[in-house]
Amino acid sequence: MADFRAPGDSNNNHYDVAVIGAGSAGFSAAITAAEQGARVVLIGHGIIGGTCVNVGCVPSKTLIRAAEALQHTRAASRFSGIRGKAMLENWAELVAQKDDLVSDLRRAKYVDLLPHYDGITYLEGQARLLPDGVDVEGIPLKADKTIVTTGARASVPAINGIESVPYLTSTTALALEMLPDSLLIIGGGVIGCELGQMFARFGVKVTICCRSRLVPDMEPEISAALKRYVENEGVQVCTGVGYRKLQRTPDGVALTCDSLNCDQHSDCDAVATERVIRAEKLLVATGRCPNTDDLGLQDLGVTLDKNGGIVVDDFLETNVPGIYAAGDVTGRDLFVYMAAYAAKLAARNATGGNRNRYDNNTMPVVIFTDPQVASVGLTEAQARKAQYDVKISLLPLDQVPRALAARDTRGLIKLIADAQTDKLIGAHLLAPEGADTIQTAVLAIKSGMTAADLGATIFPYLTTVEGLKLAAQAFGKDVELLSCCAG
Repeated sequence: MADFRAPGDSNNNHYDVAVIGAGSAGFSAAITAAEQGARVVLIGHGIIGGTCVNVGCVPSKTLIRAAEALQHTRAASRFSGIRGKAMLENWAELVAQKDDLVSDLRRAKYVDLLPHYDGITYLEGQARLLPDGVDVEGIPLKADKTIVTTGARASVPAINGIESVPYLTSTTALALEMLPDSLLIIGGGVIGCELGQMFARFGVKVTICCRSRLVPDMEPEISAALKRYVENEGVQVCTGVGYRKLQRTPDGVALTCDSLNCDQHSDCDAVATERVIRAEKLLVATGRCPNTDDLGLQDLGVTLDKNGGIVVDDFLETNVPGIYAAGDVTGRDLFVYMAAYAAKLAARNATGGNRNRYDNNTMPVVIFTDPQVASVGLTEAQARKAQYDVKISLLPLDQVPRALAARDTRGLIKLIADAQTDKLIGAHLLAPEGADTIQTAVLAIKSGMTAADLGATIFPYLTTVEGLKLAAQAFGKDVELLSCCAG
């Protein structure tokens, strides 16, 4: 086991807080607890830094940006008199650059931080909870409180034949040494859409198959529009799919399915109601599975949900007093910023008593497709289910001056308000700069702004975020009849 304890520290194997898992949530919990004066042991297993920096957010977003650079050049002809041309010359060089970034950030934001916190001891090894602490590779450590932050891994769907077919996950797909000619993606959620569009822009023939629709947790208008946009880039999208079986073929893999809502294409053979889709590689992108195996949780009576996630209360504490959990291991709000936020609260509660409640009511959600999907608050369906008297504003981006000037009107803005109070309760965007725009909606909803308040707020002209003002004004007027900057 590696031990980063500063020389001279006592080692009596008794800690105030034990944190299991050394990713974003684990570091957030350990640092917060140490800042509260606690003596902390942080236990990592595998590569330090967890999913985000190593195999998730950082590597995927840098490659997505690279693919966007290609696409922007190709789309330059939307401006008269301009023609652009770009190509991927060396995939291996691009992957190596991505790996360098990952390595640099892992060291700067994780490894190099440890010596700055005298209150944190870092150990490497497989951990298992004990009634009075934690066991690390056979060494028992006493801990007054324990915080589990072991994250999640790619889940594999129960499709007939999948056990005999080679497949990629989001982790291995980002480490491919060579690009395949064709890629079949099972799953139309965040990972499937982000990586599907990315690989298509790098020249791979991509087919996305999903049981429901693309990004099914988002507004249906956004799902439908995003489907059109990725299809315009050559991605084949099959929704409403019933998976029958997977088979290995001489050239790759084949998925037999039914009820495909897609057009016939060259890699899809139709026989009666059954269709077969072939590709060189298969990417399974059907969600995440909490890492709760072999931790001893059930031995201690810690409650898990049906998917294996640790059940916690509003204070991030489990049903067993003194054991907390935060981040993807709880199976909810699978975003790195929410994991770090939850871990910080868990650490404060573990060291100072349960006074900090977890609140995800204004949690921003971003999907890094192009256009980007961004959301906060309730969807229309959720608002109606909660029995709000709902009113809706739906503004296409061709009513936003920024989009017109950029000659890219792909997207829309949908605002949801309580018709009785006029308060905003949801904002949902599909826009090239949607990820940066959504935070304004977060603050508007968090502060209790009404649609009238937002519509009366001064916004800079020729920005995407100005679309929020226009969408708010569209609750009560026709924004097509406004002059520039009017209202």
